[in-house]
Amino acid sequence: MTKTLIIFSSTDGHTQKICSRLQQEIGSHEHDVTIVSIDNTKTIDLHAFDKIVIGASIRYGKHSKSVYEFIKGNQPLLKNKSNAFFSVNLVARKAEKCNPETNPYLQKFLKEISWQPNEMAIFAGKVEYQKYNFIDRNMIRFIMWMTKGPTDPKSNIEFTNWSQVESFGQTIRDM
Repeated sequence: MTKTLIIFSSTDGHTQKICSRLQQEIGSHEHDVTIVSIDNTKTIDLHAFDKIVIGASIRYGKHSKSVYEFIKGNQPLLKNKSNAFFSVNLVARKAEKCNPETNPYLQKFLKEISWQPNEMAIFAGKVEYQKYNFIDRNMIRFIMWMTKGPTDPKSNIEFTNWSQVESFGQTIRDM
């Protein structure tokens, strides 16, 4: 049985939802898939897994500091396992920025770390203005206004291409 660990860093829960869909796609009688928050990885024996997948959301142009710290602290282990990384961000809603080669956040991230994932993906996230606090709602609305995205504070829009998520799950299952 192949054991896969999916580690996530999520600001508003959407990255965790994507991880659950990946778990469904990868999991079978031959694949055991565990999902854990990056904040709880110290309680997990990382060596017990055959594959490690990291998923991280973007907020204000950056992945969480804990993502950088995890990668830096576990780089030798990551290099010796089948691995993958995916980023969830709103700029990926645009066709010209929805793949690893053209997504500016992923390209910047890869320059800031020394790990090169075996597989990578970019998924568009979700805007839930009503869920955000006052500052986040207005900052995200401003960013969306600058990038010609939706700014209605009553809107909740999911941009995620779920067939793309499922395809990435198949890639992880087969690697």
